[in-house]
Amino acid sequence: MNIDLSAFPTTLDTLHLGLGISAALFLVLFLTKKKAPDHQAPAENENATGEESLEQTVEQPAKEVIQEAPKTVVLKEATPEAALQLLTLLQQDARFIDFIQEDLSGYSDADIGAAARVVHEGSKKTLDTYFTFEAIRSEEEETSISLPEGFNASEVRLTGNVVGQAPFKGTLIHKGWKVSEVKLPKLSAGHDASIVAPAEVEL
Repeated sequence: MNIDLSAFPTTLDTLHLGLGISAALFLVLFLTKKKAPDHQAPAENENATGEESLEQTVEQPAKEVIQEAPKTVVLKEATPEAALQLLTLLQQDARFIDFIQEDLSGYSDADIGAAARVVHEGSKKTLDTYFTFEAIRSEEEETSISLPEGFNASEVRLTGNVVGQAPFKGTLIHKGWKVSEVKLPKLSAGHDASIVAPAEVEL
């Protein structure tokens, strides 16, 4: 095969120059498009890493708050039914509420003493019927006693000049009381315990 070298142009005319420039542009565009995914991949990874870091940053304080939250203190709620029932019994046996609510300023001491005797007898009857009492201390009052280290502070209240640590020596002023048994009657369903003394109408 013979190649005629005289067929190749010896000078660059406008047509060949334009073709060369177009080829160079196409080559640059091709290389640019080919490298673009490689440049975008780190950006996507950075975005993903940034989103994960943001989620961790948001979740971390929430976990810390849950861990550091103080424990809820559960308080036992006292129901008033038993106290209301006791008032009812004291009113029935001793007219206790009537005596307490009465204005005694217009009565003499003798009248008050006579009424107090009735209240005392009725109240003692109620308490002896529904409660069992025991003395906390067995010693006689006004005698000297010794309280060892670790004594029950809920059973013994110290008064006077309280200095230092147990053991203590002092005088028993009051022997104290504690209830060992309660025998209050059961209430029927639907009973309104708040009515401790119903109104009385004589016909």
